[in-house]
Amino acid sequence: MKFRPGRLAAATLAALAISPCVFAAESFATPAVRAHVIEWRRDFHQHPELGNREFRTSGIVAKHLRSLGLEVEEKVAHTGVVALLRGGKPGPLVALREDMDALPVTEKGDLPFKSTATAEFRGEKVGVMHACGHDGHTAILMGVAEALAAHRDELAGSVLFVFQPAEEGAPEGEEGGAELMLEEGLFTKHKPDVVFGMHLLSTLNTGKIGIRSGPMMAESDWFRIVVKGRQTHGSRPWGGIDPVTTSAQIVNAMQTIVSRRTDISRSPAVVTIGAIKGGIRYNIVPEEVEMIGTVRTFETATRDAVWADIKRMSEDIAHANGATATTSFVQHTTVLVNNPKLTTRMRPSLAAIVGEDNIVELPFQTVAEDFAALSSEVPGLYFIVGVTPPGTDPATAASNHSPDFFLDEAAIPIALDAFLRVTLDYLGAGQPGT
Repeated sequence: MKFRPGRLAAATLAALAISPCVFAAESFATPAVRAHVIEWRRDFHQHPELGNREFRTSGIVAKHLRSLGLEVEEKVAHTGVVALLRGGKPGPLVALREDMDALPVTEKGDLPFKSTATAEFRGEKVGVMHACGHDGHTAILMGVAEALAAHRDELAGSVLFVFQPAEEGAPEGEEGGAELMLEEGLFTKHKPDVVFGMHLLSTLNTGKIGIRSGPMMAESDWFRIVVKGRQTHGSRPWGGIDPVTTSAQIVNAMQTIVSRRTDISRSPAVVTIGAIKGGIRYNIVPEEVEMIGTVRTFETATRDAVWADIKRMSEDIAHANGATATTSFVQHTTVLVNNPKLTTRMRPSLAAIVGEDNIVELPFQTVAEDFAALSSEVPGLYFIVGVTPPGTDPATAASNHSPDFFLDEAAIPIALDAFLRVTLDYLGAGQPGT
């Protein structure tokens, strides 16, 4: 989507002018807080950083949280920031989590705060972009912290702010993300009663909030297939064993894993090859081809069957061509499950922000989120806030992870209010549990 300064300026002014919903803490998200969130979001967008490399971002976050008088811990899971806000009255502990990392994507839009950043990823120089909305996530949670800190004496309970690195996955050979934060004692030091998370997504229009009780987002697994043949001159392919044509056959055969071998009437499954790399010159048959991809499932039995099919197909097709194939699998996230009782309890809070008619019951989401690691430890609720401008069909809008991804800033105060509302309503109940 092309940027037009007049449109964005008007949208931003309208967003900042939105009256906070009428609830007990209607004055929490002041115009100043809202303006700060927009400013932070644009700054983070212009200066994106890849996973485990969010040094500038985490530094800004930590400095802001300290200025609010919070108890701040830095360098959690490499670059994560955790802060505790103690309320003035006894009550439950609510954890709020958002992510900070960007993607190896070169931005195509023409925003005045467009990213021109570059970095090294998998040995190659790449553009870096907040193509998934994490710039908005980080800025919004900073705004929530500012709003709540100004009223700490009124809070019946405490809030744990979790700014997570490497949600998109740690660099190869490194650990990171939510799992590493937990391993380093995130919920051991401060065990919350519940955890809330939010994602800005282009699949919904601005003004819509999506929720789903129970399994919501898929397990995400990463796999690599290395096909080895025998190098030869491109003019004499019979003098070697071609791993390129073998790999092409494997990719084609893998399309039948979901279409013919998986019972998708039980739950969805996805198998995608994201990259193929092999060879260096037009007239040389290379010795080796590497393929990497992802599997998305919602059940362990389905996942195991898909993994087995990938391994068997790769090895058997390679063998039939005189080559070899080696497969490896890594689980990135587990299935993200929203606690049913907590989802039911907090739905009215979200509806108070956008109206019941604008609450969308989501189908299974084949995207993944390592928030799942946190919500497997304590009851969790993860909700979606739409960012595609009204009048644009979300089905045609550039998706998250696209170089054309566009975040309608009018969605930012909605997400800010939603986060505040679920937090305050949960604390206002005055009782731990779901």
